[in-house]
Amino acid sequence: MKLEATPAARRERSDAIFADMAEFTPGQWRRLMRSLSQAQKEELIARWYGAENDGQREPPGDWRIWLIQAGRGFGKTRAGAEWVSEVARDRPGARIALVAATIADGQRVMIEGPSGLIAVARSHEAPSWAPGRRELRFDSGAVAMLYSAEAGEELRGPEHHAAWCDELAKWRRGTAVWDNLMLGMRLGERPRVVVTTTPQTNAAMRRVKAATGVTETSGRTDENPHLPESFVEAMLANYGGTRLGRQELGGEMLADVEGALWSRALVEACRVDADAVGKPVRVVIGVDPPATSEGDACGIVVAALLRDRRLAVIEDASVEKVSPGVWAQAVAAAAARWGADRVVAESNMGGEMVTGTLRQADCTLPVVPVHASVGKARRAEPVALAYERGQVVHAGVFGDLEDQLCGFQVGGGYAGPGRSPDRADACVWALAELLRGAGAAGPGVRRV
Repeated sequence: MKLEATPAARRERSDAIFADMAEFTPGQWRRLMRSLSQAQKEELIARWYGAENDGQREPPGDWRIWLIQAGRGFGKTRAGAEWVSEVARDRPGARIALVAATIADGQRVMIEGPSGLIAVARSHEAPSWAPGRRELRFDSGAVAMLYSAEAGEELRGPEHHAAWCDELAKWRRGTAVWDNLMLGMRLGERPRVVVTTTPQTNAAMRRVKAATGVTETSGRTDENPHLPESFVEAMLANYGGTRLGRQELGGEMLADVEGALWSRALVEACRVDADAVGKPVRVVIGVDPPATSEGDACGIVVAALLRDRRLAVIEDASVEKVSPGVWAQAVAAAAARWGADRVVAESNMGGEMVTGTLRQADCTLPVVPVHASVGKARRAEPVALAYERGQVVHAGVFGDLEDQLCGFQVGGGYAGPGRSPDRADACVWALAELLRGAGAAGPGVRRV
């Protein structure tokens, strides 16, 4: 006769299963969720601790501010609600501030939402919400008060043990509200604040990120296994790689460099669908070769003159840390794909070497070696002006290239990712060649 497992044995087995599940990838989580019944899914979601992902897990250490900066649908609200609920259980009588962009947002998302404080309460708990007083009372005696960032002066007097700030990037008076809140975080030995937000560059976000004792976790929309796979695929197909997608889905905070030649908004305004450019009139490939195969990337960017006389960036074919023979083959392949009529290659490392390397790769196009006679940013300025005039479009999304373009600063200097703007340099060379052909002034270069 088969004996039923004891409750203790069942709990031990369940704990072991959840320990294994904590190591699941997003893909494994999605496959698991598809295999469960609705009741099983609800039970799994209800069992939070051990099932949360890294970006939702409270960081270790003596932090003062926990910033969860993540994409939409990642699970920021669930993480904030679970953290507040745990504070209420551990600290009977705690005073907790809940701060949202508006009272309506706070009630709809933080209190009554599907991942809000009432929804995440355990089966034996019964938090009581009084909308008129904007108070949520927990079984332990802890009280959470809801505040609006539109009325930040209300935070000037109250003191709190803990606070949860939701969608801080949306707060219109963010800096003043944040300051009032933080000045009241003085109850208990370790007052703590959790901020859950989709990132956006503004004064309040900069204030939070520069604060003493801040620790950050992040996450992307596609890391939440509970979202419908069709939704995730559609969002990534429509917005993946764009500024909006990187911010709203990827949880990246894309700040413009001070004095940048290209802003994020400028690049986004120049974007068109790749299929909309039609057959180019002329195609040029810009190349920025690396000094060694162990150094920077080889920038390879394809640009075209369109029938409406605009210029278009149509491919970033750059390759990372490869030998001269490999990057030369990449140039030749791009030329064949697009029917390019010439290659413009920076020759500061030696014009003969660049030309010879391309010849060895059977690149039979005319190779125009150019030597940079001014700084990187200076020679990019005329090309940036062409963007400002609406003369240049990006036929698709080129995230790495666009990040580098937005790192060029007026008057000199580069503050973008990586040691060198290799992709952006190649883009500048290609577009400058097309601008010269159109009768416009090119950047400061000297043909060799």
